[in-house]
Amino acid sequence: MTDTVPSGRTDDAAVVAGAPASAPVRRRPPARRPNQRAALYRFLLGLPVPFLFVVLWQIGRDQEWEIPLIGIRMAFLPTPAEVVTSLWDYGFGGVNDDAFSGDLWVNLGTSALRVLVGFAIAAAIAIPLGIVMGRSYTMDGLFDPFINLFRPIPATAWVPLVGLLIGWGDQATIFLIALSAFFPIVLGAISGSKEVPQRLVEAGRMLGARRSEILTQVVVPASAPSIMNGLRVGLGIAWVVLVLGESVGVNVGLGSAIILARDVVRTDMVVVGMVTIGAAGFLSDRILVGVFRLATRGRPLIK
Repeated sequence: MTDTVPSGRTDDAAVVAGAPASAPVRRRPPARRPNQRAALYRFLLGLPVPFLFVVLWQIGRDQEWEIPLIGIRMAFLPTPAEVVTSLWDYGFGGVNDDAFSGDLWVNLGTSALRVLVGFAIAAAIAIPLGIVMGRSYTMDGLFDPFINLFRPIPATAWVPLVGLLIGWGDQATIFLIALSAFFPIVLGAISGSKEVPQRLVEAGRMLGARRSEILTQVVVPASAPSIMNGLRVGLGIAWVVLVLGESVGVNVGLGSAIILARDVVRTDMVVVGMVTIGAAGFLSDRILVGVFRLATRGRPLIK
């Protein structure tokens, strides 16, 4: 005779421990979410370092510092004020009235779409493959040598071959983004699925879950933190590779704007492009984390 827990469901802890059905089951208290005061404190805590960076930037530019070892000559840098002015003109125009004025949103939207498509392709392939490799010795043996053979090849080494096979433009840029983002995502999925405690799988089997249900309802949720880490690393790499993909044969995009600014010796616009990509990468990371929290129903899996 099988004991059941009141409320019509079988409790895995009671079954595994052999506890009677009427025994109270201790549950962990729900994780406390950071309150507004803690969020404000964390925000304020992150301000001093960027502020100090800008101050040192201004001082180094005024005094024409030359950083030893790496040979950076700060006299050739624009001032923070010049970058802010150029950024405003890049977004809204009306200041310099040049080739960059008012082009920010078109370039940002085009580049963000390329990153989104390439990243989505990488995630759609890497997550299922990584989970299956982590749970199957045969699949791991089949694909692990192939992945580790191509993983060390940098995106720059792919550029000549991609240019010959695909040409230049959106397709080549998306391919480079997807290829570069694939490897950290698949490694995160492999690591997470391999580290799923065996007791969770056994508990699922004892509760009558089929093999597919164990994979989707036990392995995937338990692997979520590692998958999330791989996604965040892959998204960051996608923004890095964007500039490489847009450096040739692309007329619209943040990367192409940076290359144009380099060609016309506009260091202020080079820095503006860098700042824009950094802000876009930060915002996209926050959006990814928020979407992942919704998908995992707010469970305390990630920070």
